[in-house]
Amino acid sequence: MEFYKHALYLVFSAFGLLYSVKVHRNAPVAKPGYYALIKFYSARDARRAQCACNQKALFQTTPLKISMCTRQRTFPHQLGLNSYKCRELANHYLGFNGWSSRIITLQNISGFEEVENEEEEIRTSPKSQQSKYLCVQELTIPQHGICTRGVGVAELPMDPSQGFHVTTHSLQKLAVQRALSDAFQKILLVVLENGKVAVEYSSSQDDPIDCLAEEEFKGLLQVTDLSLSGLNHEGDEEILSDLSVDEE
Repeated sequence: MEFYKHALYLVFSAFGLLYSVKVHRNAPVAKPGYYALIKFYSARDARRAQCACNQKALFQTTPLKISMCTRQRTFPHQLGLNSYKCRELANHYLGFNGWSSRIITLQNISGFEEVENEEEEIRTSPKSQQSKYLCVQELTIPQHGICTRGVGVAELPMDPSQGFHVTTHSLQKLAVQRALSDAFQKILLVVLENGKVAVEYSSSQDDPIDCLAEEEFKGLLQVTDLSLSGLNHEGDEEILSDLSVDEE
């Protein structure tokens, strides 16, 4: 099965950046064999691949039937790409040196939650058995003059009776990942027919977090100097559903 997955990846990645390649055995009621689900980030790339490869013997003697998925997956709320997929997409279209990010704030906010009192004012109150980190991260795309910020919160209940333990490092990493993902949700990549890429700020309204000066964060949260190199981005990636509209 891994052979087919690798062979399909080599064939279809020539048409554009792939989101995923999955190979499955046919259902017991069907003839022995396999079928594959291949997702592109770009629907245009998927159509080009389908037109070029349908009924062709790509890496075997039997021609493959390739069709576009027609059913759409619906979500109750719009979900964004996780930070790994965002970096993959940005590196492909903008280049490794075409964008950068840095942590502005990474703060332990465990033990407090916002509670609205009777006078409509916000105060903090203790919250036990809870571990929570908040991160604000800045995303910059200098060639297109874009600078935006994202906010990520990692929170998990701590239950000593079950012996469940989450390290501080893991929560910090998850908060950083979610902040980067949130920042990328405000960016729109427009890929033109000639291959050029335009980048736009796509937030529906001015985001307060983008309007604050960096010095103003010091009055809200303690600014922690922590390099991204100290966080392992491989593995333990947050699980967020993708934006694909095709049904698997």
